[in-house]
Order: sequence, then C-alpha cells, then structure tokens
Amino acid sequence: MNNAAKRALADELVIGVTMGDAAGIGPEVLVKALADAQIRREAKFVIFGTHEHLMYAADKAEIEPFWAKHQHEKIGRDYPHKVVVADYDDFPVPAYSRGPSRVAGEASLRFCMDAIDAAREGIIDAIVTAPISKQSWLLAGSKWPGHTEMLQARCKAQRKAMMFVAGPLRIALATIHEPLMEIRHKFTIGCVHEPIDLMNDALKEYWGIEKPHIAVAGLNPHAGENGQFGDEELRVIGPAVMMSQESGINVTGPYPADTLFVRAARGEFDGVVAMYHDQGMIPVKLLAFNEAVNVTIGLPIIRTSPAHGTAFDIAGKGIANPSSMKAAVKLAIHMARTRRGLPVPAPVESK
Repeated sequence: MNNAAKRALADELVIGVTMGDAAGIGPEVLVKALADAQIRREAKFVIFGTHEHLMYAADKAEIEPFWAKHQHEKIGRDYPHKVVVADYDDFPVPAYSRGPSRVAGEASLRFCMDAIDAAREGIIDAIVTAPISKQSWLLAGSKWPGHTEMLQARCKAQRKAMMFVAGPLRIALATIHEPLMEIRHKFTIGCVHEPIDLMNDALKEYWGIEKPHIAVAGLNPHAGENGQFGDEELRVIGPAVMMSQESGINVTGPYPADTLFVRAARGEFDGVVAMYHDQGMIPVKLLAFNEAVNVTIGLPIIRTSPAHGTAFDIAGKGIANPSSMKAAVKLAIHMARTRRGLPVPAPVESK
C-alpha cells in the first residue's frame, strides 16, 4: 500500500450507529438512510443492532442489503466493508413486535453502552443514536431514563446540554423537560450560563467558527420589558450573559423570543440559547420538522440523533421518513471531520 492510500485509510471516518428500539422505526430509518450511496461514500459505518431486524426493514422498504455481518464482541475500525452490522443475535426481540418490552429495552441499552465505549476508545469517531423507548428501558431496569443521562454518566462528563440543529438554526436549551410552571423554581444563573459556554465550545470545535456570536432568549414576553412582565431577565439571564461575556464569549441578550428566532434564521447569530423546551423546539420543528438533529454537547465524544421518537404506531409499515436520520448521520460526519481537521466537503444533495 502506497503512502497516499495509507493516508486515505487513516483519514476515513468510522461512524457508529445504534439501531434503537427494535420494535420502533429505528431499523427502518437506519436502513433507508445508509442505503444512500452518497452518505456511504463519506465514511465507514458500524451498526450496533440486530441483523434480523435490519433485514426485515430492508425487505419492507424493498432495499437490497448493503452490509456485512460480524459478531458484536469483535468491534473494530479495520472492517474490510463500508457498512458492518455488529450483530446482537443473543437478544431475541421478535421482528414483528410493536410497543415497549423488556427484551427490546435490554437490547437497545446494550447497543448504546457498547457504542459509547467504542467511541471513548477511539474505535469509532462519532455515534448516531436511533430512537429508544424510555418505557422499554424502564422495563429493562435501566438506571438512566434516556440517552442523555447514559451518555453523561458513561463519559463521566461534568456538564452537558441539549442542542438542536435545524436548517439555519442551532439552538441549545437552558432547561429541558421541566413543567412550565416549575421553571421559575429551578431557574438559575448557572443553568443559563452552562449552555452558553458549552455551545461556544461546540461551535468552535465542530463548526470551525473562530468567535461565535451567540444570542440568548428572554423568558418573559418582550424579554421582561425591564421588569414589567417578569424579573428573570434582570435576576438570572442578564447576569448569566454578563458572566459569559467576562469569560470572553461573544454573547448578547436577552432578546425577545418572538423576534430572536427570525433574526437567527436569517444568519444574524451562530447559535441561540433558549430558556425552555418548547421555546426552542417550536422554531426547530417549524423550520425543519423532518431534518432536525439532536446533538449532545459537553461530552468528550460526538453524539447526534434524529429529533423524533420510536413511532411505534407506524413501525413495520415501511412508511417512516428517514430524513432526520440522514441529517443526523451527515452532521456526525461533519462534526467528526471538523474535529480531526479534515476538509469538510461542500454539501451534496442526497437522493
């Protein structure tokens, strides 16, 4: 092998993709996404899942299998195939099952744990996680309610934040699954400062933006109007923005949310920190419902995910839209290339 070939092999990314809950649409959207020849030209892929369910999904979608099968105990970077299934055939989830189950939870837990370990060991360069069922994980006795908590624990990460990439928007959340009426009691300067800080680092490391401009949304109408409509902007958000500015971050706000996302969509800001779940998710779903991607920032590894759930109601019917999974795979490749200092090719429209 000549030096150019060796360099090309060393530069080739390996992306791990977990299959998610076997009874959901994860196998289907995964097969449909990786069936795209353009995506397969961008990297090698290791699928953490079950060969049987992927074959079932491929048959339903009338897609010829394009992967090789290996034992999951022997995961590595040097597979001589573009796509390999690390097959977990020791988890007997019926291919026709729909809805949460203990065995499906045990399987998807194992897919995730092994993928995280592989990423930490440098065997894969990023993880893309297909949707899991929190109910299945509960039935399986999981100590984590979902992906994010597992990722933080197994990576021993002190901090993490949820970020969504949707078309022109990059939005991080200050609070996530909190009842709206309870946010006031858990709303601190730290919970606003942390996503600003983590987003700033992520935009530099994974998007190559030297000095990102981050905007912060207000919590109240008109960003509080100097305390007339709520004082959280004065007590919490403003001080968090000031603290971030003092540490060298190019961040401004708080801005009224009703106009902020329009400005961000036009390219005025590199990222936005939203104060609560639906404040950030409404513009994400409105602008890019089928292409939105969930990114966990603050981890030592790269993790992306489609921004939808298991969709048990349509699983097995061959009608699931793979656009968000495709976007998650493409973003994982982009982030991994940027982190490694490799050229990032111009976007090519997939079929």
